[in-house]
Amino acid sequence: MRIAMVLLLAAGWMSALPAGAQEAAKLSTQWEELTAADFVTAIHQAQGVCLLPFGILEKHGPHMPLGTDLINARWVALHGAAEEYAVVFPAYYFGQIDEARHEPGTIAYSRNMQLSLLQETTDEMARNGCRKILIVNGHGGNLELLPYFAQTELQEQHDYVVYVYWWDKREGAGRPKQATTTDMHAGESETSHTLVTRPDLVHMDRANQESGTDQARLHLPGDVYTGIWWYARFPNHYSGDGSKANLALGEFDMKAWVSDLVVAIRAVKTDDESLKMQTQFYEDAKHPLDTRQ
Repeated sequence: MRIAMVLLLAAGWMSALPAGAQEAAKLSTQWEELTAADFVTAIHQAQGVCLLPFGILEKHGPHMPLGTDLINARWVALHGAAEEYAVVFPAYYFGQIDEARHEPGTIAYSRNMQLSLLQETTDEMARNGCRKILIVNGHGGNLELLPYFAQTELQEQHDYVVYVYWWDKREGAGRPKQATTTDMHAGESETSHTLVTRPDLVHMDRANQESGTDQARLHLPGDVYTGIWWYARFPNHYSGDGSKANLALGEFDMKAWVSDLVVAIRAVKTDDESLKMQTQFYEDAKHPLDTRQ
C-alpha cells in the first residue's frame, strides 16, 4: 500500500512538471547509463554541453584512495549536471603524473599518449554531438597540460570548443578555518573533500603514518623551474596533514565547488561566440598574408 502511494505521489509530481523538465528528470546525466535513444535526447537536452571529469591514479598520502582526484571530480560533475543538465563522460585518468612514478599504483602515460588520447576522446565526444566540451579537472598535475591541450586545438579545425575548468578557491564567508598552512596534496582540504564523496575510502587512522612536511631540498630562485621540484619538496607524495580534515570543511568546499561549476556550465551553454570566433580564426590562419596589419 505504501509503495503504491509513493508511486502515485511520484506520478503526480512528474505530471505537474513542464514537459521538458519531465524529460530531463527521467534522463541520467551519466553517459554510460543512457540507452542509445536516450543519449540522443540527452545531448539535445544538454544543448550539446558535455562534461569530461579528469582525474588521475596516484598515491594520496598514506590514507586516501589512488583515485581520489577521479572520485572527487566526477562527484562534482554529477552534482553540477544534476542542477544544470549536461551529459557527463565516464571518469578519465589519462593525464600527467610523472612526479609520482616512484609510488605504487601510479599510472603515468607518455606525453604523446596523453595528448593523443585526449584529442581522440574529445573528437569522439564531438562526433556524438558534444559541441561544447567542459573538462572538469580534479588534478593539480594537469594544470599545465589541459590549457596547453586547449591551445593546440587551434592547430587543426574542429567543429567544437574545448573549455577547461579548475576550481581551487578554498575561500568564502563562513568557510571553516583551516588548522594547517601546507595543504597541497592529500592534506586537510582534500581529505575533507573525500570525507564527503567517499568517506568509506578514507583511513583517518593512517593519516599520520607519513610526513607531508615540505622538505625544501632544492635551493633555486623562484623563477627557475625544474621537473623534480615536487619530489624535492614532498618525496612521500603527501603535502599537508590529512589528520586535520573534518566534515564541515569538506561540506563547505564541495557545496561551493558544485555551485561554481553550475555557473560555469550555464556560461558555456550560453556562449555563442567561442565557436564562431574559432571558426573565423581557422579561416584567417589559412591566409596570414591577408590579415590586416
